[in-house]
Amino acid sequence: MSGTWSGEPAAPTDADPRRWWGLVVIALAQLMVVLDATIVNIALPSAQRDLGMSDGNRQWVITAYTLAFGGLLLLGGRVADLVGRKRTFVIGLIGFAAASALGGAAATPAMLFGARALQGVFAALLAPSALSLLSTTFSDPRERARAFGIYGTLAASGAAAGFIVGGVLTEYLNWRWCLYVNIPFAVAAVIGAYTLLRDRPGHGGARLDVPGVLLGCGGLVALVYGFGEAQPRGWSDPLVLALFAGSVVLLAAFVWWQTRAPMPLLPLHIIRDRNRAGCMVTMMLAVIGMFGMFLFMTYYLQVVLAYSPLMTGLAFLPMTASILTGSTQISARLLPRVGPRMLMVPGMLLASGGMVILTQMTVDSSYASEILPALILMGLGMGLTFMPVFSTATAGVAPRDSGVTSATVNTSQQIGGSIGTALLNTIATGTSASWIASRLTDPTRREQVVREGIVHGYTVAIWVAAGIMLLAALVAGLMVTAKAPRHDAPADEPVPEPVA
Repeated sequence: MSGTWSGEPAAPTDADPRRWWGLVVIALAQLMVVLDATIVNIALPSAQRDLGMSDGNRQWVITAYTLAFGGLLLLGGRVADLVGRKRTFVIGLIGFAAASALGGAAATPAMLFGARALQGVFAALLAPSALSLLSTTFSDPRERARAFGIYGTLAASGAAAGFIVGGVLTEYLNWRWCLYVNIPFAVAAVIGAYTLLRDRPGHGGARLDVPGVLLGCGGLVALVYGFGEAQPRGWSDPLVLALFAGSVVLLAAFVWWQTRAPMPLLPLHIIRDRNRAGCMVTMMLAVIGMFGMFLFMTYYLQVVLAYSPLMTGLAFLPMTASILTGSTQISARLLPRVGPRMLMVPGMLLASGGMVILTQMTVDSSYASEILPALILMGLGMGLTFMPVFSTATAGVAPRDSGVTSATVNTSQQIGGSIGTALLNTIATGTSASWIASRLTDPTRREQVVREGIVHGYTVAIWVAAGIMLLAALVAGLMVTAKAPRHDAPADEPVPEPVA
């Protein structure tokens, strides 16, 4: 991009006494988006029976959402910059509510799959505009730390809360309410956005980078779809290999084009910043491990320990509470005084330690003495990590780029979750199958051997997740060198764009 930063003043929002109510609106929208990534997991068996989905097709209820969400986030972030954050935020809310109503009323599997994809499209508009509004609303370091503490808590604990809400709605109403529940949230957030949020107009004269959209989004969709298909087809399947090869080619072409596009979708100076790049890689690695853990623990509690959907959701509550504690009571208080890596590295080490504890679980493990301590450690670790990641990655960005920066942070989260689910589930199922085949010699012990094999597969995959968490700690320690925010300067002082 040619020229220098235009010197746009920061939005004068810190003097607005309604800014904390505005945070409630932003947080409500973010919670809705994050919840929807997992809320249907527990409801999926009921939806499958009701609509007659096959075992091979049922995965699209989850994959259609994550593919559209992760693949279009960069576009959503740039649209927010061009059209205006508040306007994009409201459009995203209305579209998400409409797609939720369509999914709740689905009469066929295809209708549900399409509705979930539409939810992902509008979530890709909603999530980056929400984070962008947050980063431009709070510039005082102490208020910014507190606001991002709340936002980071929702990002980290929303997935776990989705299991709880999904369990309650499925058990006491039916699976369709896991989609209908979004409608009142969206209506409240739209009303709040019109009355409480302020934003400068978008850059209406600018144009979208259409080739960048096609190359970047196509590459991300191919990558996520490839990992999703690796589980049922196998890593050496020609389609999977073709998807990975296509993803590499498309993403390489995307990077090449961004250096030449007159108005790039992703200005590369955003990710050239060492601290921002370190935060995004740390986020992606952390979520790889976290999503894998959610998947395995949900099946472990329901299939192996025979918990009900509601009890499974409640079993995640201590983790949610520890995420809240780590984010709002520890990270938010310490970030104004210490560098972000002083929180992120210990956070990832704690999360990895919790994973190591889970590797010791068996078919007869006690929740209170063996599962609960691990969940608490992982929750504290995630709370310590996510809050400084969101705050540091979006600090110091020129206002015109705040939306696309927010989208890049969210993209790293969604892509990490997709990779983690596919990679770790493939490791678990492959290990389980080999273990069971080598030990299934006595037909009378078949059920016990299968249960033991399933748990063995989980523990092997969790060992891999623990290693990924350690890698996240290493990346944070080496790449994130930012100092604690200065108390005498705004936290979002724009970074000049380089001269072409």
